[in-house]
Amino acid sequence: MLMKKSNFLLVGVLLAITGGAFAATDADTQKQLDAIKGAIPKFAVPMREVGDRFRDIYPAAKGGNWALAAYMSKYMNGAMAPAKLTKPDEYPAWQAFYDGTFAAVNKAIQAKDFKGFEAAYTKVIDSCNNCHKGMGYPFIKVMKNKAPADTNVNYSLASEPGDVPK
Repeated sequence: MLMKKSNFLLVGVLLAITGGAFAATDADTQKQLDAIKGAIPKFAVPMREVGDRFRDIYPAAKGGNWALAAYMSKYMNGAMAPAKLTKPDEYPAWQAFYDGTFAAVNKAIQAKDFKGFEAAYTKVIDSCNNCHKGMGYPFIKVMKNKAPADTNVNYSLASEPGDVPK
């Protein structure tokens, strides 16, 4: 116990002595923060992950792997988190989409209702395409694909939507 207290005291003294040597100006700190922010993906990189996960949700639901469908949805939304910082004016449109339009897909996943899922999924595709067009990207057209993005996953493994860890 005495050794721990001595180590903490030593660290405290060293920090007090050298604190000035590591001090940065507000301008330096802001420059570093801007550099970090500049390195974080904007919308295109996370949206690529969203696309792959969205593409995998369909075969998972169709195959009865409801946990995988729920997992893909959860992490599809999480993939957009960097945009909160890098595109704060555009991120609310994503969040409104996920909480609004996409909610029907999540509801169908939780209910294990493939018919409802398919209808909601198709509406989401239309919504995605309208959004892309409205944001100046009409050349990005989402389609219901015939094959999943990841072909090395068992999409027909029976599972429950609640099986996804929190």
